[in-house]
Amino acid sequence: MSEASVALLGVKGGPAIKPGSNMPCSHLVKLAGKNIVVDAGLGVARGICDQGVELTEIDMIIITHLHSDHYLELGPLFHTAWTAGLNKPIKVVGPKGLQDYWDGFLLSMKFDIDLRIEDEGRCDLSELFAYEEIYEGEIFGSDDLTVTALKNIHPPIEESYAIRIQTSEKSVTLSGDTTYMPELADFAKSSDVLVHEALLLKGVDALCKSLGVKDDRLKNHLLRSHTTAGDVGKIASKAKIKALVLNHLVPGADPSITEQDWVDAVREHWQGELHIGRDGMKIEF
Repeated sequence: MSEASVALLGVKGGPAIKPGSNMPCSHLVKLAGKNIVVDAGLGVARGICDQGVELTEIDMIIITHLHSDHYLELGPLFHTAWTAGLNKPIKVVGPKGLQDYWDGFLLSMKFDIDLRIEDEGRCDLSELFAYEEIYEGEIFGSDDLTVTALKNIHPPIEESYAIRIQTSEKSVTLSGDTTYMPELADFAKSSDVLVHEALLLKGVDALCKSLGVKDDRLKNHLLRSHTTAGDVGKIASKAKIKALVLNHLVPGADPSITEQDWVDAVREHWQGELHIGRDGMKIEF
């Protein structure tokens, strides 16, 4: 039987990194013999390689929404895979506007791309990006694998999705970025693993202060657009999943917040298997 796992390539919420912090959000799901990348934040290419997977072995990439910490490295990921020998298209599913990002990336790298095609005999990089716009419902289906998307709630972005990847025997659900959404429990029902974003309320004010913001807009965004760790526990309990994994941790680089703080918040509502995400963590199921 082929491996069933989800690797957290980056678990920090938000695009900023600092010394000692985790990297922004990306995941590698292995299921039914396929390598599926969900989100492509900064560091995704290194993270995939650290999991022992060649960049040329990626079968599909899903972008949950257009916040930079979820797709900043998508273009560089393709370019790096191309220089590593990628010569066949990769299916990319993501929100409207992702094609504009790709076109802009190609334009920004035109000199290098054209030079490598002419001087090194490489294939046309532009043809490797097989883009399809994401929508709610089944976005991929085969005899042994189904991928389904559910629109979540992540204002002010309207096109934002949770993802469920499953076979007849195994399933993993990824919340994407979302505020507390009870319907997600039904979407994740009986999943082997639920990977859910998490916010720790006591760290919000210090985070905003550390970033030098001058008003309450960032704080208000965090509070209305993300799910507290306690509410994540509610989702996990209602969904009757087998294991819960916290990722997209906000705050993600506060030395005063410990792993136990996350555990304590979740344990108010969820007593099952729990993992507090860290870069490179792999959960097999």
